[in-house]
Amino acid sequence: MLKEILAVSGKPGLFKLVSRAKNMLIVESMTDGKRIPAYARDKVISLGDVTVYTTEGDMPVSEILTKIKEKENGGKISLDISKAQPNEVRAYFAEIVPDFDRDKVYPTDIKKLLKWYEILITNGITDFSKKEEEEEEQSEETATDTTGDTAAAAASSKDDSTVAKSAVANAAKLKTTASTKRKDASLTAVKSAASVAAKSSSKAKTSTPKKSVVGAKRGG
Repeated sequence: MLKEILAVSGKPGLFKLVSRAKNMLIVESMTDGKRIPAYARDKVISLGDVTVYTTEGDMPVSEILTKIKEKENGGKISLDISKAQPNEVRAYFAEIVPDFDRDKVYPTDIKKLLKWYEILITNGITDFSKKEEEEEEQSEETATDTTGDTAAAAASSKDDSTVAKSAVANAAKLKTTASTKRKDASLTAVKSAASVAAKSSSKAKTSTPKKSVVGAKRGG
């Protein structure tokens, strides 16, 4: 959920991601519901990527929001954020994150986090756990993998169909070629037989006079 919640530099409050367009995002204020464009030049940060400096490393904002929720029993901040002095803000935050880095985390940063918490619970967003976001990401990845497998299967089926069609076409071509060769062979045989018959007939006609000639000689 926090991945879809954005902070836009120079603009107060938090925003929901509505849609993406070329070189900009359309976001909706979680305070007054107004929609505005956030361009590539604007510094836009997802709450899911925000961390806070501690002496032991960086702590995800999801953990801090959860700790605030536990301290306030799911209700609003007990501290008057707008009127609280810097030392009061630090003292309040130290109860939540005792090891926060006092040199890097300023009272203004803490106030911003506390205001974010109030905006979120006012909009009914009370589950800040990282686990939910990881499950959503895994679900999206699974959907993407399934789509990819389906597309691959369709492509494979299409390829198989193409190969089958090609094989049928080749078989038909080979059958036609064989038939043509048989016809050519038969025609050649017929022509050869006709040629032999013609030669035999010609020979027979030629030999008849010879016999007559020879008989005439013998008769004399």
